[in-house]
Amino acid sequence: MAEAAVKEAPDAEAAEGEDGEGQPAKKKLSLKLLIIIGAAALLVLGGGGTAAFFLLKPKPDAAAEKGHKAKEKKKDEKGGKEGKEGKGGGAQVREGPDGVMFYTLPDIVVNMQTADGRPTFLKLKLTLELPDQEAVDAMEPNTPRLQDMFQTFLRELRPEDLSGSQGSYQLRMELLRRVNLVLAPSKANAVLIEEMLIN
Repeated sequence: MAEAAVKEAPDAEAAEGEDGEGQPAKKKLSLKLLIIIGAAALLVLGGGGTAAFFLLKPKPDAAAEKGHKAKEKKKDEKGGKEGKEGKGGGAQVREGPDGVMFYTLPDIVVNMQTADGRPTFLKLKLTLELPDQEAVDAMEPNTPRLQDMFQTFLRELRPEDLSGSQGSYQLRMELLRRVNLVLAPSKANAVLIEEMLIN
């Protein structure tokens, strides 16, 4: 019996040794796991902090807003009069030389046709040269009708139609014809292309 007890003891030590070897492996695994969890938590907290920074940014105070409006008012007095939608990309009216009025339309963006079906966009910034304030008064209520006519016409164009100075000249003449149809009996002097981008 004593021999049996002695034989069991080494087995028990072997079992403890195996457990002992198993524990350091678990510690290494848990250390790696902790590092991964810590990195993930850092990313989540960093992303949340960034989102909070941008979303919870304080609004400008009333004093700064009043100062900005005062600057805009001075600018309007110097540069001419703005249309009803003057600030955010709407129509703007300003006085030019010899009593003409410049009426800047909101930017026009259209999807053009291409032979290969690839999406191509045209962006135009147009200013109309009108002879007097009466023409401006006739233009303002008709701006939506004019924009509709421009959209319909411009969607049918191809990028090749606008290449070179001849294409630009043709575009101006077609747009001027449409403006004069809307303004009749009044007439616009010219259509000025301030910006034309084809993407």
